[in-house]
Amino acid sequence: MAVQGTVARTSRTLANAPGRNARNDRATTLGSMRCQRGRSIRTATRRPVKDQIQGKRLRSPRTLFTARFRAQANGSMDACEKEETVKVDFLVVGTGIAGLSYALEAAKHGSVLLVTKDKPHECNTNYAQGGVCAVLDTEDSVESHINDTLVAGAYLCDQKVVETVCQEGPARVAHLAELGAEFTKNAKTGDFHLAKEGGHSHPRIVHAADTTGKEIERALLDSVYMHPNIVMRDHCFVLELLLSKIEGKEHCVGAHIVESMTGHALRVLAKTTMLATGGAGQVYLNTTNPAVATGDGLAIAFRAKAEVANMEFFQFHPTSLYLEPAQRQDMTKAFLISEAVRGAGGRLLNLEGEQFMQGYDRRAELAPRDVVARSIDSEMRKHGQSHVLLDISDQPSSEILDHFPNIAATCKVFGIDITKDPIPVVPAAHYMCGGVKTGLDAQTNVPGLFACGEVACTGLHGANRLASNSLLEGLVFAHRAVSSALEYSAAFEKDTVARAWDSAMDVPLLSVSTSTVGEDFQALLYEKKLEVQNVMWQNVGIVRTVAKLQVARLQLAALHEEISCYLKDPAYPKPVELFELRNLVTCGQLIVWSALKRKESRGLHFCLDYEEQVEDERRPTVISAHRGGRVGKGSSAQMTQGKRKAHPILGSRMNAESHPVKTRCLPEE
Repeated sequence: MAVQGTVARTSRTLANAPGRNARNDRATTLGSMRCQRGRSIRTATRRPVKDQIQGKRLRSPRTLFTARFRAQANGSMDACEKEETVKVDFLVVGTGIAGLSYALEAAKHGSVLLVTKDKPHECNTNYAQGGVCAVLDTEDSVESHINDTLVAGAYLCDQKVVETVCQEGPARVAHLAELGAEFTKNAKTGDFHLAKEGGHSHPRIVHAADTTGKEIERALLDSVYMHPNIVMRDHCFVLELLLSKIEGKEHCVGAHIVESMTGHALRVLAKTTMLATGGAGQVYLNTTNPAVATGDGLAIAFRAKAEVANMEFFQFHPTSLYLEPAQRQDMTKAFLISEAVRGAGGRLLNLEGEQFMQGYDRRAELAPRDVVARSIDSEMRKHGQSHVLLDISDQPSSEILDHFPNIAATCKVFGIDITKDPIPVVPAAHYMCGGVKTGLDAQTNVPGLFACGEVACTGLHGANRLASNSLLEGLVFAHRAVSSALEYSAAFEKDTVARAWDSAMDVPLLSVSTSTVGEDFQALLYEKKLEVQNVMWQNVGIVRTVAKLQVARLQLAALHEEISCYLKDPAYPKPVELFELRNLVTCGQLIVWSALKRKESRGLHFCLDYEEQVEDERRPTVISAHRGGRVGKGSSAQMTQGKRKAHPILGSRMNAESHPVKTRCLPEE
């Protein structure tokens, strides 16, 4: 039953809670909120902070470093001075195609709170170029789409999931058009113009020129802003999921969220929680993902003991725009050169002008992304080159500019005329095929928690994603998840939900640092993020070895220990960037651990120590957190590959004798 009207302020106040300071606590429902487009509903003044250290000069650099941070922190790890509690039917985290589609469907049945960590449109969906695939041509078939998906996924895909997505896809794309998404039409027939991309046997890519994601995001956001049952709050960061026991088992009952602009805490109590937080491309040094893609949803789900699957399969897009370091300046993401450019006749050349793809795969430029990315990587290593070239200049100029206006305009900024010049390209981390393990209706193993989009591992992609299947996956699973969420909610009596929410009210909320963070600590966090990205880029890239994976494992474990010290020590401020960094390290560790468990090369995971596919290894790699942050072998709640009984992972201490890695809480003098 939907939450109706305005709930009176809760009688439970934090002033009455044992062991807490008196403070304001509001409990509201979405009916009492005012939704403001693109802005947070509530603004608040920031807490005063101490800006400088007074007293005599501290001699020790390390002591000075710590003292400065302590002054800047000014109690930032104390329980939140002011907090807010919201009760809602559906909590949705993320505003890409999956989160927005789900919110619109869920809003037909109750109140929806939609939160996002940045501006609503700042997500991977908004930067998608190619399109969304669906069988809409009479010469195409669902069976062909299914087969293309299975082949691209190296037969690690879940057959039932693939069939479901390919069968339900056309209706979901048609619904997107009904919502107002304006896709490119065939000038002669008036039907959707269907493009062809690598791995597809037929043209089936519905697109809006080369800015499809931007158009989809616009249409969905417009619908969300107009819906009376949806409230959106931006610049909200989810610290942790809230868990409460129902009938002896922990259920997800909402989330602990902070407003990154004010540092104020928000306790959201929800009947169901949907994670649609996107991927973790920022774990790599060169990525097409925006700065917000730090794997937050994956990390908080893992800490809540949700199962995670197939994290070793991280897709590197074969063609991002190559720029010299001086040209990149402060760019946090690489510019993507769409798969559709190769589909439209683009040829890959080395710097000697030689076309090389035919020597690696008979499908040449239209081979699946993992094959093309490895081929480019091999060609670059073979000739000692920093990039290769993608040439589409032999196609009619009018067609190039008509189909790829955004790519043409962006390249022109850097002095490249794609109608005449080849485009310098290099592979970049692009898409996380693994994620939070879900069923056919987006449900996780944590009751009350659902996941959809790139953050989820549904089984559709297997060992490698087929081009333009990701947007389709988000649409299909967002639609399917609503009925499953309603069924879950209906299974419990109103009193049961109320008791679970009351239990969650006992969880203390923390604020994060805002203006209190000084330049020294910001510089330190930036340095640590670069360290994570370099570890992953150098050791866990397109081509891997066991030795390099072990190096990455130890380095990430040391970084995790160091970040844990920053989080626990009150001397340090606690900005959102610190929690993002923790999540980024978590994602890196999950990728490494999954890669170490796979004793073969398949799809996106290519290991020189195990170069062949092994039939006995054709199964998902599943990891789940246990008490103490350990994972083991055997059951569905543990790591399903490997023979060791337990392995240290997130939050656990390494064996000092077998893995002597120095960790520290404070910078060395």
